[in-house]
Amino acid sequence: MTDTIIFDLGAVLIDWNPQYLYRKLFADERDMLHFLANITTPDWNEEQDAGRPLQEGTSLLVQQHPQHEANIRAFYGRWDEMLGDAIEGTVEIFEQLKNTNRYKIYALTNWSAETFPVALERYDFLNWFDDIVVSGTEKMRKPNPAFYQLLLQRHNVKAQNALFIDDNLRNVLAAQKLGIQSIHFNSPQQLKTELENLKII
Repeated sequence: MTDTIIFDLGAVLIDWNPQYLYRKLFADERDMLHFLANITTPDWNEEQDAGRPLQEGTSLLVQQHPQHEANIRAFYGRWDEMLGDAIEGTVEIFEQLKNTNRYKIYALTNWSAETFPVALERYDFLNWFDDIVVSGTEKMRKPNPAFYQLLLQRHNVKAQNALFIDDNLRNVLAAQKLGIQSIHFNSPQQLKTELENLKII
């Protein structure tokens, strides 16, 4: 029986997109997309999510691509400009789940420990969680099985009693391998439908 819900945050409850910042810095969309795909890559960002200090990650990239120094430094220097609105449809589902008083609700997020306080200040609903496990604080990230197990062990959650929600299929598959029932998030409406089908709401 499901007694625990585990949410991812970015692209599920919070609209985070580097393009919000870099559209201000690049005149040409193609140049911007090339920069984000080849310079400030998702793999590079995930190292900061896994605990590498922002200054260290930035310095490393500037050494590799000195011609892009200003735009590289903007990634964390103006990081708050990448944050969009809360994804209201999912927040409403979260509130509905919370109000049932049937579930413990946690977040398991790949997020830098240095930038996460900005989100905590901006989005009130983050205070609704029973706990938020942040990769940058724990020095490990999804899809590392140990990161999921950390949350399960810390809060005495049985894998077979948990439901995990994430927009990244890689992370969903990792959770499923641990015996955690999972939903690959595409939209609030799709999530609502799947939760209704599972009799969670």
